[in-house]
Amino acid sequence: MTEKYVLITVIICALCTQATRWLPFLLFGGKKEVPRIVRYLGAVLPAAIMAVLVVYCLKGVTPLAYPYGLPELISVALVVILHLWKGNTLASIALGTVCYMVLVQGVF
Repeated sequence: MTEKYVLITVIICALCTQATRWLPFLLFGGKKEVPRIVRYLGAVLPAAIMAVLVVYCLKGVTPLAYPYGLPELISVALVVILHLWKGNTLASIALGTVCYMVLVQGVF
């Protein structure tokens, strides 16, 4: 009986995923002009999402207790410097993550 529920759940998840992938093409595909609000959101949301992610990642930092948020501060600074220098988001995030893990596991 449990296998049946797992299969139904997987099928529903797959259908919902496909629906969210196809919906933009169905609504805005072809020669239709994209509405101004959608273009605006496309321009504004990436920066807003990154800001939310930074706040979420740094919410657990305790600056008054050892290590005083130094691993996070160093890693964030590395990500910013790498991104400004190379402009590669994936490399910046990956190297920042590696830096943080080395600092947390080996230094602090």
